[in-house]
Amino acid sequence: MSENANDSNYRVTAGELRQFIERYERLEAEKKDIADQQKEVLAEAKGRGYDTKVMRIVIARRKRDRDDLAEEGAVLDLYEDALGMKS
Repeated sequence: MSENANDSNYRVTAGELRQFIERYERLEAEKKDIADQQKEVLAEAKGRGYDTKVMRIVIARRKRDRDDLAEEGAVLDLYEDALGMKS
């Protein structure tokens, strides 16, 4: 492959590069705004007496597959029973 053909494959324009970078930066700003809003929601819940640590666990568990949760629960029960942690 000639050097000219190879160079044309990697040629970028400043305008196109700027668009990609600015688009990425906008998404970063949006992500930060969303994270701030999530913190506000948890702060509000905490102010109303909810346990935000447990809320985060519930949120994470809601994202997971039911079968995975059931399997994890069964193994957890087994381990706790083996350690005498069950009442």
